[in-house]
Amino acid sequence: MNTSPAPTTNGSEHGTSTAPAPSRGRGSRAGWWVPPALLALAFIPIVGGTGRLVEVLGGPEVLPTDARFAASPVPLVVHIVAAVVYAVLGAFQFSARLRRRHPGWHRRTGRLLVVLGLAVAVSGLWMTLAYPQKEGTGDILWVTRLLVSSGMGAAVIVGLVAIRRRDITSHRAWMTRAYALALGAGTQAFTVGFGEALFGTGVVNHDLMMASAWAINLAVAEWVIRRPAIRRAKRARRARTALAGSS
Repeated sequence: MNTSPAPTTNGSEHGTSTAPAPSRGRGSRAGWWVPPALLALAFIPIVGGTGRLVEVLGGPEVLPTDARFAASPVPLVVHIVAAVVYAVLGAFQFSARLRRRHPGWHRRTGRLLVVLGLAVAVSGLWMTLAYPQKEGTGDILWVTRLLVSSGMGAAVIVGLVAIRRRDITSHRAWMTRAYALALGAGTQAFTVGFGEALFGTGVVNHDLMMASAWAINLAVAEWVIRRPAIRRAKRARRARTALAGSS
């Protein structure tokens, strides 16, 4: 998974042209802020999920009780544990510097993240189908959750197939989409809060604000995925313009 340009080198084994060291340093630091930003976005659902997990496992009630989970807590426990670890470890997969300096760690963590991502997706489907709909939510959110869980699982599988084919670009793209869907709960803290303040409450409004969070995350993911190609196209256009002007 990647949100910053892949590392590049200019030159040959004979040393005829070598990129200056400061440029490499700047490149390695360019995306330093991405993992902390992703962890910050995941903070609210991590805290909320941990509180719910403590309650389900017999601890004190730190969140309003939800009777739906009492009879069958297993899918909820699987979902919370997998999602928390997936969110935390997945954030560091977006560090280009970490990938370059510790490629073994990146690969080992990636294998674990495939298992965790599938666990998040399957448990999300399980909860949606097994639990009654929460009061105050409707069919829009129910269908959206089915689509998101299915889409995340598919993205993880396609990303895994891509890396086994050594298609790194496709692998990063699909894993980025999967991670974006997994962080939907973080964005929902903002879309629901601001959305209900602006447009009012109600089942339909709430469902749409919840669904919009996943849509926003996917839109950002697509921008991140396509940004390198857009930059290359712009540089190519500038080069052609400069060449035409000098001829």
